[in-house]
Amino acid sequence: MTDFTDDEKRQTHWFKPGRSGNPKGWPKGSRNKLGEAFIQELYARWQIHGGSIIDRVIEEKPEVMLKVVASLLPKEVAIMRPEETMSEEEMDAALDVITGLIERRGLVGRG
Repeated sequence: MTDFTDDEKRQTHWFKPGRSGNPKGWPKGSRNKLGEAFIQELYARWQIHGGSIIDRVIEEKPEVMLKVVASLLPKEVAIMRPEETMSEEEMDAALDVITGLIERRGLVGRG
């Protein structure tokens, strides 16, 4: 059996390395127009069927709904620690507001 080099293996109709079959590429703006048309069509359908689709997915495939929700969440969540950014006076004022809300709603003593 004969060993061929890469150039010898390459058939004549194959593109040379670094060359495209369409050197001019997409016409300017055509990709954006295609994407915009798709989004507009999708949005129009969503306006009509969106709510019922969500209901069906929740009932029939809750794992899909969970994946969708998870995909919409940010990758990283910044956790604010008030003790690092607030002065003691600001924390006391916030605690007073929270305590007042709890008392007004009658939530003191529940447990």
